Amino acid sequence: MEPVNVAVIYYSATGTVHALAQAAAEGAEKAGAHVRLRKVAETAPPAAISANPAWGQHLQDTADIAEAGHDDLVWADAVLFGTPTRFGNPAGQLRQFIDTTGPLWYQGQLADKVYSAFTASNTAHGGQESTILALGNTFYHWGGIIVPPGYTDPIQFQSGNPYGTSHVAGEGAPGEVALQAARHQARRVVDTAALLKAGRSA
Repeated sequence: MEPVNVAVIYYSATGTVHALAQAAAEGAEKAGAHVRLRKVAETAPPAAISANPAWGQHLQDTADIAEAGHDDLVWADAVLFGTPTRFGNPAGQLRQFIDTTGPLWYQGQLADKVYSAFTASNTAHGGQESTILALGNTFYHWGGIIVPPGYTDPIQFQSGNPYGTSHVAGEGAPGEVALQAARHQARRVVDTAALLKAGRSA
C-alpha cells in the first residue's frame, strides 16, 4: 500500500504554533507518511505586524515555507490544522483559508479524510479546548473523521489535553512535553488514516 499523505496546515504569528506544526510533521514522517508542511497566508495589516517585532521576525524566518492551497487538501489522506486561539476560536487567517474551501466541500473532496487539530494560547485556560472544538465543527460539515490524541500515550498524561496538542505561549516556547504530544498526535493520525486506506483498498 502507498504511504499515507499528510498535510500539516497552520497559522502562526510569532512561532509557537509553527514549532508545534514542525513537531507534528516530524511525527508523521517518522510514522511513514508523505508530509506537506504548509502555512496559510498572512492577512493582518502591516501596521499590526510591525507593532510586534517577533511577528515580523517570524514572517521572515518562515518565508521559505509554502502557503497552503486547495491542492494540499485534495492530495492529503489526513490533515492536521494548527492555530493560535483568538478569543476561544481559530485565528482569522486560518478561517480565511478554510472559508475558501466551499467548492471542494461541494464536490465531496473533503469527505472521508482524517482530521485533527492543535493550538496555543497566551494564558492557561485561554480557549485552547474551545478552539479545537470549533475546528471540529468544520470537520463535521466536511464529513471528516476526527482523530484526537485522547489519552493514548503516556505523554498525554503530562500534556493533559485529549482534544489536541496545546501549549501556553506565555510560558515560553513549546517544551519537550508539548513537542512530544504533537508528534504522538500526528502518529495517531497517520496510523488511523493508514488503516482506513488499507480497508478501502482491500
